[in-house]
Amino acid sequence: MPSQTHEVLIEMFRNRPSLAAELLDGPLHDHLPNYDEAILTSAELNDVAPTEYRADAVVTLNRSGATVLAVVIEVQRRIDGRKQRSWPAYVATLYARLGCPVALLVVCPHQPVADWAAHPIVIGLPPATITPMAFGPQEVPVITTPDNARRLPELTVLSVLAHAAHTDPHPLFGALFTALDAIDPDTATLYHDFILTVLPAATRKLLEDYMPTTDYPYKSEWSQRQFAAGKAEGKAEGKAEGETRAILTFLDARGVDVPDKARATIAACTDLDQLEQWVRRAATAERVEDLGGPLLD
Repeated sequence: MPSQTHEVLIEMFRNRPSLAAELLDGPLHDHLPNYDEAILTSAELNDVAPTEYRADAVVTLNRSGATVLAVVIEVQRRIDGRKQRSWPAYVATLYARLGCPVALLVVCPHQPVADWAAHPIVIGLPPATITPMAFGPQEVPVITTPDNARRLPELTVLSVLAHAAHTDPHPLFGALFTALDAIDPDTATLYHDFILTVLPAATRKLLEDYMPTTDYPYKSEWSQRQFAAGKAEGKAEGKAEGETRAILTFLDARGVDVPDKARATIAACTDLDQLEQWVRRAATAERVEDLGGPLLD
């Protein structure tokens, strides 16, 4: 069954067929034919034989109504030798259908899979080979400028996923929210939730912490809601931390011993009403049990 990662990556091409050209023209190649539109087309690549072939997506690049390049798009999350037999069939069948050059673009979330997918596939005597154009994290450009983010929103999402755990992520985060601000709210929500699911926990926390700190003038309703919620959450967390410090300071000043379990309970509490109650009681407490409340009774 396809994973969320597989489905969202394919959805990027469905939402923006020109992403296929952006990948081929930018980090991988610089000799695309001139075209004036990119169109998502049928991904069924069957021939007269009974075997059924279906690619993840197919995009055609058209100029003046004629197709100048067809791109077979496959999302590949693991090494699978069977694909080296089916991919040439995709290319050959699409070439037979459209009669134009065909590129095979393999998008791989993991670099070792991209390195494997990039190997030429020998289908006959030399030089009869098909070479996939594999696109892994190392091939993803770093996007940090607002202009590029607005122009290439899906590539900006891929940029965050590829690089945020390895470089200073804040310029990437700024570009990400600029990109999400420029697209429709449903798609922005899909990409935002996908990123939070896929990013490592430490990087995800940095992204969540970034939201209350930015003053960039985002324009869309979606962005304004996201940042308002982030800032409200950040203020609440900041107030909770302040109350926690006050409780422990009062107890320390009064010479009250605070066991590790009680200290951890206080530090983990985010209930502002409970924290304020503990602050008042800490001012006169002689032992930690005087605070009362959960786990301290």
